[in-house]
Amino acid sequence: MKDEDIERPQAMKIRQGIQDAMTYTLPDKTFNPKNIDLVEIDIELDNLGWDFHNYRILNLTDIHLGQWVNPDYLSDLVDYVNTLNYDLITLTGDYVSYNMEDYDIALKNSLKRLNAKDGKYGVLGNHDHWMGSEIIRDIFKESDIVDLSNDVVTLTINESKVNLAGVDSSTVCADNLDKVLAKLDDDYPTILLAHEPDFARESSQTGKIDLQISGHSHGGQFIIPKVETTPFRGPNSVKYPVGLYKVKDMIQYTSKGLGTNSFRVRINCKPEITIITLKNKERKRIEIE
Repeated sequence: MKDEDIERPQAMKIRQGIQDAMTYTLPDKTFNPKNIDLVEIDIELDNLGWDFHNYRILNLTDIHLGQWVNPDYLSDLVDYVNTLNYDLITLTGDYVSYNMEDYDIALKNSLKRLNAKDGKYGVLGNHDHWMGSEIIRDIFKESDIVDLSNDVVTLTINESKVNLAGVDSSTVCADNLDKVLAKLDDDYPTILLAHEPDFARESSQTGKIDLQISGHSHGGQFIIPKVETTPFRGPNSVKYPVGLYKVKDMIQYTSKGLGTNSFRVRINCKPEITIITLKNKERKRIEIE
């Protein structure tokens, strides 16, 4: 599917016109780690090799550069990320919002500086297609990010392996799960990157995905205290809008993301950086002589 064939929001031109002015006139437009929710969760996976026990995956999603998030903010955020403890970085889409001009270079410069011992892997979101998927894919290449859109790679540590897969944005019908499934090695656990969390309804049906990591919803930008869910649910984030879910035999995790869209409002819903630590379900046997 070509980007020119994708239906774009009717109000896009209006939003492009006001985006820069709103972003650069904000009084609190600088990055502060205190305003970020660093979420650390443990995920147990079936058949996870012991070499991947305690393996740490850092996920970034929904940067929406140029819509409230400016290049200086993103650059400082990258500096902060590089101080954290993780093995691999995943990125799950919507790197820009309604304007690519003047932001593509800033996005590339920041993504390029992200450090990850075992590499950086990403998929695209709906906004990335609206603004030009080929531009984002070129930024991926120049930033040493592996594009996992409808693809699979095998992570290997000694004798242990994990399938790391991704699907392209389902909002614009660019996803191709069948292509992904055909490449999976069923002997090993599979982690799927999917921008839209409600894609879990489809991926969980396969019985071959152990964990899906998503964004897209921004956590609804308002989370009800104590209930820890949101009443504001957009297309493709109605069922699984925020946090951890069990969908059939699959685990779904939906990040609150970094940026916002349309309204710069977050109530009880801080921007999020996620670190997922993989765990082996079995207790390791210790031989006693």
